[in-house]
Amino acid sequence: MNTNPNAETTFILDEIDFRPNIAPLKKRLHIKDGSSFEADLDHLVDEAVAIARPKAMYKLVFVDEKLSDAVVIDGVTLRSRVLRVNLDAVHRAFAYVATCGQELQAWGEEQDDIVFKFWADVIKEAALGSASRALNRHLKTCYELGKSATMAPGSLADWPIREQRPLFKILGDPEAAIGIHLTDSFLMVPNKSISGIRFATEERFESCLLCPREECPGRRAAYQPALYTEKYQV
Repeated sequence: MNTNPNAETTFILDEIDFRPNIAPLKKRLHIKDGSSFEADLDHLVDEAVAIARPKAMYKLVFVDEKLSDAVVIDGVTLRSRVLRVNLDAVHRAFAYVATCGQELQAWGEEQDDIVFKFWADVIKEAALGSASRALNRHLKTCYELGKSATMAPGSLADWPIREQRPLFKILGDPEAAIGIHLTDSFLMVPNKSISGIRFATEERFESCLLCPREECPGRRAAYQPALYTEKYQV
C-alpha cells in the first residue's frame, strides 16, 4: 500500500477494512429480524467479508490551464463548463477511483439465485462505501483537506460519461493498479466503482443541484433549476 503523500503523485489504498453493519443491509433489503432470510444474508455477508478487497486509487493533480468550458490537467483536457467554474479558484485537486474490488465482482457474478445476486450487489455497494470513506479519511489526514466537493463523469450532461476516458488517462492505469477497467460504453467494471475529481471549496456543491432527474434514488440535494444560469452559464 502506497500512502505516503510525499513519495510520488499516484497512490493506492488496498488495505481497507470491510466489516459491514448488518442492520442497514437488512433494512435496505427489507429483511425482518428472525425471518427465514436472515440466516441467508448472514451467510452471504460472511462469504463477502472473507474475500473482499475494496480498493481506491488517487492522484494529486494540478490545473495546467483553464479554458472557457474545460480544464487541462496533466496535459489532458476535461471538457465541462461546470467543472471549469468549480475549479476556478483551485490549483490543486484529486483525481480518484474507488471500487468494491475484483474479488467481490467475481463472487457476485457466481450467484445463481436472482435474489442472492441482488443481495450481493447491495453488499458490493457497502464495500465500495468502505473504500470511499477510507479514501476521504486519507485525503483529510494527509492533505488537511477541509471542505470539499466532488464531480463524476456521467453525473451531469455537462460532463458526460465519455469523459471517463480522459480521467482514467490522468490516473494512469487503474486496471493494473486496482483492477478497474472501462467498457466500450465507458462503464466501469467492477460495476460498484466510482470515479471523479475532488476539490477544495467553501461552497457546498452536489451535482444533484443541477440535475433535473426527479426519481433518482441517490439524490443528495434538491434540484435548483436557476443555478446553472446564475453561476455556470457563459
